[in-house]
Amino acid sequence: MEVIGVIVAVLFFAAGLAGTFLPALPGAPLIWLGMLVYGLIAGFEKLSAGFFIGQALAVVLVFFIDYAANVWGVRRYGGSRAAVLGSLAGLVLGILFLGPAGIVFGPFVGAVAGELIAQKPLSSAVRSGTGSIIGMIGGLALKLVVEAGMIIWFFLAI
Repeated sequence: MEVIGVIVAVLFFAAGLAGTFLPALPGAPLIWLGMLVYGLIAGFEKLSAGFFIGQALAVVLVFFIDYAANVWGVRRYGGSRAAVLGSLAGLVLGILFLGPAGIVFGPFVGAVAGELIAQKPLSSAVRSGTGSIIGMIGGLALKLVVEAGMIIWFFLAI
């Protein structure tokens, strides 16, 4: 049964890693869920409660990285508080109205709009929007590192 559990877990891991790039799939939660399904199939002999708590904290870290990388990118490129709030609002609204494309375009448009509302020059607004995209790309790289660590920890534990 353990082999079946590993196969199912690996399928969840693949979907989770794909979800890092495709916002329609919840990346890190799918990876964690794969570990839980493995535990259900193979028994929880090799995976402790501490393991699952640690992995859940890694999932929380991935969500924090999403937020923090966006804020960092906007701030690093000179964005004001209005640009940060605009980029976060743009992320939410972008996903709702544009689907997966809203992950990229929403924060950019939101940061630009926030700066323009704060009466900043267009060049400054576009720079802040660019920062949101750069932050998102940096966040993507960090999320992949955390998710790879989650998967490596899983295989070391079993």
